[in-house]
Amino acid sequence: MSQPNPPKPQSRAAVMGVVGFYLVAALSMVMANKWVLISTSAPLFFLFTQLAIAALLFLVSDAMRLLPDRLHFDLKVCKGLYAMVGLNVVGLSFSNYTLKYVDASFYQVARGLVLPFTVVTSCVVLHTRPSLSVLASCGLVTLGFFVGVFLDGTPVSPKGIFFGVTSSAITAMHSVVIKQSLNVVNGSALLLSWYTNLLSAIVLAPIMVLAGEGPDILKLMFNVDELVEGQTSALTTFLWGSAITGVLGFAMSIASLLSIKVTSPITHMVSSAVRGVAASVLGVWLFHDVITTGRAASIAVILGGSILYTWVKHNESQQQTSQHAYERVKMEEVEAGTQHAEGKRPE
Repeated sequence: MSQPNPPKPQSRAAVMGVVGFYLVAALSMVMANKWVLISTSAPLFFLFTQLAIAALLFLVSDAMRLLPDRLHFDLKVCKGLYAMVGLNVVGLSFSNYTLKYVDASFYQVARGLVLPFTVVTSCVVLHTRPSLSVLASCGLVTLGFFVGVFLDGTPVSPKGIFFGVTSSAITAMHSVVIKQSLNVVNGSALLLSWYTNLLSAIVLAPIMVLAGEGPDILKLMFNVDELVEGQTSALTTFLWGSAITGVLGFAMSIASLLSIKVTSPITHMVSSAVRGVAASVLGVWLFHDVITTGRAASIAVILGGSILYTWVKHNESQQQTSQHAYERVKMEEVEAGTQHAEGKRPE
């Protein structure tokens, strides 16, 4: 039996284009979020507008036949995605609160425990056993987090750290649930992204009112304060920020799909590391954040641990693939020997 042809590797131009697209979209998303969150007291309403705009852009793209998968709405699918949507709403909300209370340059440190939480969650839920190398990389990431939070000496917001750690834990659970959620939409990551944006916006609408943002929303929409000449109003900043981040949220969905399809896990991790460093530099440039030696060391250790983890997992995957191929060849040799022996057996 002829073996299937291996998939053709992507061109260097395609990989560089996707990585560049991902970096621009991700960095713009963080900076635009911080720009709006500095001036608004309604972060959940801001998140709601982002999700609603992204869901609307999915519908427009579908109407124009620009998406590879056609969108549809099915209540059975909605019921199957309740865990995914719930984690998405809480995770994004806490992520926005994190960015509101900490510097843009410190955001990566505040959410630095995503990797250790992901490994722990996989152990508990999926009953996997991490290798010592994986545990060492997680320990390195955890060390970087503690250096940035407790040993740097720069004052940080306890609220920001709380929301950062909590959103990291929720992101880890989200990564485990996403595989089950893909089964609900027949493996379509694009369809899953659309459902997640749409349902998250619907769920978030009453939550932002229950959270007490009603008066802040009314004040934002109808209260026109006197402004200094050349100053932008909070409403203008909010509307522009919502439009920009809504489009970027849609772009991030596409960028994530392309990144999974075109790049390798190592390439994706390296691009994430570059994004983290670039976010810190942009935070200093745009928002006048202060990067101390301790904070820089914290970011470097977290990035080093993350890259080490990706390298270890890549090697383990390669070893498993080689082992499976070896076992398959040995099985074929045994079967061939058995057939040969049976062919020589006297009647």
